Amino acid sequence: MLACAVCGETYADRWRCRCGGPLDFVAQPTPNGNPAVDARRGLWAFESFLPTGPAVTLGEGFTPLTPSEMWDCSFKLEYVSPTGSFKDRGATVTLSRAVELGVDRVLEDSSGNAGAAIATYAARAGLDARIYVPASAKPAKLRAIERTGADVRRVEGPRAAVTDACTAAVEADDGWYASHAWNPAFYAGTATFAYELAAQRDWTVPDAVVVPVGHGTLLLGAYRGFRALRAAGWIDEMPRLLAAQAEGYAPVVERLGRTAEGQNDLADGIQIRDPARLEQVVTAVEQTGGAALAVSAATVESTLDRLHEQGFYTEPTCAVAPAALEQFREHGVISPEEDVVVPLTGSGLKS
Repeated sequence: MLACAVCGETYADRWRCRCGGPLDFVAQPTPNGNPAVDARRGLWAFESFLPTGPAVTLGEGFTPLTPSEMWDCSFKLEYVSPTGSFKDRGATVTLSRAVELGVDRVLEDSSGNAGAAIATYAARAGLDARIYVPASAKPAKLRAIERTGADVRRVEGPRAAVTDACTAAVEADDGWYASHAWNPAFYAGTATFAYELAAQRDWTVPDAVVVPVGHGTLLLGAYRGFRALRAAGWIDEMPRLLAAQAEGYAPVVERLGRTAEGQNDLADGIQIRDPARLEQVVTAVEQTGGAALAVSAATVESTLDRLHEQGFYTEPTCAVAPAALEQFREHGVISPEEDVVVPLTGSGLKS
């Protein structure tokens, strides 16, 4: 059962409430007992926290947690996931729920990584997929989608026009919306980032996690995951969640009362001005004592070069979070002695 976060209306299944609010699962599974985890099952080792079983999986999860001396933090290497991004976490749970519901065709709108993940997991499930993409999307990301056999629809105009085209098809009952921005199953999947991180640290959490934010699917999922772990008694504290955004695309920064001048079009994976769950993302930052800032294109470019020189072959969007970490330290938001984790979210192979 799904409930609206705004008005409370419930549904068996729907992509968004009639009032326009986002939907979430009414009940969060909370397992009892000790945290016995079999990492060989990947993120599905945490099935007791998830709303569905592993009907569609490619062995995703338990990405490496690797220390970085240059940034004095640990990187969680999400870019080694099956399709090259953290979006596989949401895709495996979303497509598993689609199978559970008997869906025939899934629809998604994405600039790249989410589209590739949904298309790939749909192919794994034997479902038809139609992915709406900006006409300007990177060719490497489009190829990753097209090679799954998905129907790719290029849409001219701003990013919002892509979503409008996709949701119009959903409203016309032309497919089930497997949206990384709206579908609650996707957020249940990204919550496994928190479960894994705590498990890899022997059920402790860092002082802070710095996350690149467009729609905020990873940050909000992590927030929900850490809360679920604490409710289950598997961890004692919550880390601070800090949002790293791109200049010109920084609604979380602005919502928290700061200005974000400039225009960063290099970090194409987070070019979102109107996130579907903005209020929930802002709440996650505020409730954990976090903060947000926006990073320039020049800073992303120099940080990306340093990442590659250190052996982390990521896409430009990934550089936003390490760059933000350095600025958070410069501003005194993160102190030198604090323990910090930064996810590296997407592979440079699709750049």
